[in-house]
Amino acid sequence: MSEKSLKEMTEQEIRQEVANLMEKARKAEQMGMVNEFAVHQRKAVLAQSYLVDLSTIVPGELYKMEGTDGTYFHVDYLKGRFAWGYRLGGARKEEAVPVALLKPVK
Repeated sequence: MSEKSLKEMTEQEIRQEVANLMEKARKAEQMGMVNEFAVHQRKAVLAQSYLVDLSTIVPGELYKMEGTDGTYFHVDYLKGRFAWGYRLGGARKEEAVPVALLKPVK
């Protein structure tokens, strides 16, 4: 990422950062660099989380997790750009996921 933190970036700068990270991820995938691909993808998702209006993520609500096969996430609370809670159908183990991964069910 650039020298500027995501918190300090404008929406346009964040969108450019996401595009750069996705391009790096694509190149890493083409070269068979699985770990590097995963790192760039995670950084892109975190950057995308800064584009999410946090008022749209409501504690106590269920959200569909993007990139999963129908996994739902129950949000207990927000901390920074992460939603803390648990996946439905699992062991109800608390975990944090970037808010960009959560899509409204309704």
